[in-house]
Amino acid sequence: MKTVLQVALLLAIVVLGYFLYQSISTPIRYEEEQSKRYGKVIQRIKDIRTAQVAFKSEYGKYTGSFDTLITFIKTGHFNVEKRTGSADDSTAIAKGLFKREKVQVRVLDSLFKGNIARVDSLPFIPFGGGTKFELGAGELMTASKVPVKVFETKAADSIIFRSYVASNPRYKQILVNKTEEKKKLDKYAGIKVGSLTEATNNAGNWE
Repeated sequence: MKTVLQVALLLAIVVLGYFLYQSISTPIRYEEEQSKRYGKVIQRIKDIRTAQVAFKSEYGKYTGSFDTLITFIKTGHFNVEKRTGSADDSTAIAKGLFKREKVQVRVLDSLFKGNIARVDSLPFIPFGGGTKFELGAGELMTASKVPVKVFETKAADSIIFRSYVASNPRYKQILVNKTEEKKKLDKYAGIKVGSLTEATNNAGNWE
């Protein structure tokens, strides 16, 4: 009888130890996966922002179409300022040796190093199984009645982590909890840049 109790106690200790380990390690593994996935999503969304800024420099507005944006990247040009001499050199300025001029460069070469695959992947959320980023563009009126062009690109956590949480119900519960926490704080549950409802100077919510 004593032996049976000892075995039962040992098993109980093992089981409790396992659940304790899981309760500690599961959130840690989730945070590690979150860091990896967010890093990939943020890098791609930065590329979208870079392309949008170049697009606006040429057309005076942003675009809400990935097809339009990708065509612009592959075939378009934008102006950059080329400087000759130094603006801090008064002698050079006096002699007209300091110059500023606008030159056109290819968007694809300048911003994406000619990497077509990188451009073609822009619409798609990393780890999203082919799901595209939400993309929108528009115009806002500031409090001083000044029109401001805006755009927004975003990817929800439910898409970014969909394949990950499908493998473990504990991960799914962590995602649910994190999403609820962000909603309570009136924060977007995911990664986004820009806004269609306020002028944010194209800031990302991770910055």
